[in-house]
Amino acid sequence: MNREEILDGLRESPKVDVCVLGGGINGLSVFRELALQGVSVLLVEKGDYCSGASAALSRMVHGGLRYLENGEFSLVQESLVERDRLLRNAPHYVAPLPTTVPIFDIFSGLGNGIVRFLGLTRRPSRRGALAIKAGLGIYDFLTRKRALMPKHQFRGRRSTLAKWPALNPAIRSSATYFDAWVSHPERIGIELLRDGLSAGRNAGALNYATIEQAPTAGFLLRDGISGETTAIQPSLIINATGGWIDIANGTLFPEEARPAPLMGGTKGSHLIIDNAGLRDMLDGHMIYYENEDGRICILFPYLGKVLVGSTDIRVDDPGTVRCEADERDYILQSLAFVLPGIAIRPDEIVFQFSGVRPLPASKDSFTGRIPRDHFCTMLEGEGGGPPVLCMIGGKWTTFRSFGELAADMALARLGLPRHMDTAERSFGGGRAFPESPEIWISQLVVATGITVERAATLFARYGTDAQDIAGFIALEPDQALPHAGYSMREILHLIRHEAVERLDDLLLRRTALAIAGELSLAMTDAVLGILATEKGWSPTRMAKERAFFLTLLNDRHGVTEAILSARNQHRSEPCETTAKSG
Repeated sequence: MNREEILDGLRESPKVDVCVLGGGINGLSVFRELALQGVSVLLVEKGDYCSGASAALSRMVHGGLRYLENGEFSLVQESLVERDRLLRNAPHYVAPLPTTVPIFDIFSGLGNGIVRFLGLTRRPSRRGALAIKAGLGIYDFLTRKRALMPKHQFRGRRSTLAKWPALNPAIRSSATYFDAWVSHPERIGIELLRDGLSAGRNAGALNYATIEQAPTAGFLLRDGISGETTAIQPSLIINATGGWIDIANGTLFPEEARPAPLMGGTKGSHLIIDNAGLRDMLDGHMIYYENEDGRICILFPYLGKVLVGSTDIRVDDPGTVRCEADERDYILQSLAFVLPGIAIRPDEIVFQFSGVRPLPASKDSFTGRIPRDHFCTMLEGEGGGPPVLCMIGGKWTTFRSFGELAADMALARLGLPRHMDTAERSFGGGRAFPESPEIWISQLVVATGITVERAATLFARYGTDAQDIAGFIALEPDQALPHAGYSMREILHLIRHEAVERLDDLLLRRTALAIAGELSLAMTDAVLGILATEKGWSPTRMAKERAFFLTLLNDRHGVTEAILSARNQHRSEPCETTAKSG
């Protein structure tokens, strides 16, 4: 169903079993779970899908090695199970990532880790070889039955520096283990959405929409595109708004009945650096290291660049977070500590991003010790209103199991059965994923007539969904764009099939153009022209959209119009590789 069909359906019958608030990865997950059970479910997202915290993760799919210090063994085990499921169900976007930990001591952190585990201290401390060995031993033990990736190994100082000569020479040794990374997390969100919508007319979703209390009773759904409102009568509301949970609850309950705060999120910022020497030195590995203050930092190759992060700072307003100058300095200082011989110029930072981790409310003085686990809380409605199920906490890796937990609670409350298990259900471009991508690509070339290079690029970008996009491209004459890796009909397909309403939907989330540092001003204007034509926008509306996007890119991501303009001087080559190549 398209946007108008969903709104028309609500006007005819405003009743739905479940209204999910929040179109981040957890909201999309529970929406998919419920839709596939045949539940009447409507998802409502105030912005675009995966435009908040779900677009600002560290791009890691991991068990959470450091969570073992907090005693969160069940979370680590669950995360490792879900990591391995994503490797199977989404092989087009999730791939193994060798991860190397530089070690600067032998015994450091061992005693402190024990007393932290016992709750006697919350201070961070450096972790020595014995503490890291113990943690990696647990990691291997928890994955022993699946054994999808090699066990960890240690290297001495000499062999470590032989492989990574730029590392801080003060290291004593290193340890390498395997986790995973995700290349296009926002696109996984879109694929979950489409999988839920495939259930049929019982499922609907709207971005750029909100719900609010009606003047008399019940709720109104407000369409942010048209400005129109329509009544909605859900039997249950699921608040999956992450860092915005308390704000959303404020709109669902009368002032005198608002629940106590449930969230206490922290901000994490990251930089994308275009430095070929740094990228090549990493040799495909993530360096998972401690800064001098004991905080965990990461850097690894990402879409031809290097991702470096992150910070961990308490925030009050999740809607205004951005990477501030002091955070940028902190991240660069941490990089200089672990790789003292590599200097990063300001112009090599091609993108920055920041998001709020949806953590439960906590008074812990050290943010790294706030639990990363997830749970659900059911709040009873006021004055005959529907109950509200709040999804608290969670990490990106566990979105499926968290969505399953919330869906099972919702089904129990509604007295409805579960018909389908999603644990082994692949989605999007991970469905029917070929053992030999080369053979699959050659068959796509024969079927559609596009070039081998184009077919390979589409497969890298969309997995097996490339078949539909290539077929759409081949239907009519195509046009080149200022970025050599994209064409007019590919962008048009995204607009028509992926709920695109704004320019930033395309350039920040449906594609990786901006985060990969490949977006130019010419490409921005070309994509805007395609979108404006498809939407029937006036020149005034186009100008407003352009100004909004350029301001957003500058304020939130550190990319100025001058930077975009400078990129006009060369046509970018396709920069993406398949996640499977890791």
